[in-house]
Amino acid sequence: MLLTLHAHYTRSSHLVRRDDMLTSPCVPLTLYRDSFGNWITRIVAPAGPIRISTDAVIWDSGARDPVAASAEQHPVESLPEETLIYLLGSRYCDTDNLSEFAWKQFANTPLGWARVQAVCDFVNRHIRFGYEFARPTKTASQAFTEGTGVCRDFAHLGITLCRCLNIPARYCTGYLGDIGVPPVDAPMDFAGWFEAYLGGRWYTFDPRNNTPRIGRILIARGRDAADVAISTTFGPNTLEGFRVWTDEVVPVAGTGSG
Repeated sequence: MLLTLHAHYTRSSHLVRRDDMLTSPCVPLTLYRDSFGNWITRIVAPAGPIRISTDAVIWDSGARDPVAASAEQHPVESLPEETLIYLLGSRYCDTDNLSEFAWKQFANTPLGWARVQAVCDFVNRHIRFGYEFARPTKTASQAFTEGTGVCRDFAHLGITLCRCLNIPARYCTGYLGDIGVPPVDAPMDFAGWFEAYLGGRWYTFDPRNNTPRIGRILIARGRDAADVAISTTFGPNTLEGFRVWTDEVVPVAGTGSG
């Protein structure tokens, strides 16, 4: 099994209590960084049930996702080489199937931040959210055609449309609790969003929620969800259940942590 459950290395210095992984029964753990810089844990699970868990306390500024309305869009010839892979189609982001639509729909929108926001506005309106619409093989063009999906489908469609418009975009997975918003009466899950390269840096965009949020904790980045799967298994197995929690911790007076 390959497990992507640790906070991204860019958040390591914010860990108040480390997110060490525990297994029952105990098995040897091997930790490595993949080609995208994500922390991956590698294990060999024995026959029979196994429970895998991790828990942490992480400091967060409490600020909402940044908004930079003046962030410019770079011409392709001016993009840094490391961003170019995020212009290409990938397993779930089938740009060939959506390129014509993308240019018809967004050609007249302003370049830069406004164009990416227009993409997010469209995706947020176009896709109806529901866990019953999830399936592991759904591509961006299928989510577009069906008009339904979960957060990863919102992100995949947003990424694909941005790439069609020559804006580098990459998939992100992580934790996003109901902090600063009314709680949702539904089991919590891992969240999917994307980052677009504008104005010389990567910015967060979330077409599922389509509003800046508090307490977004990155786990991993990649071309699409295939690169950041929470669990990748090699061999027959059955997922009997999982639980995700992301709760705000009120700092204890004098500690400065939260």
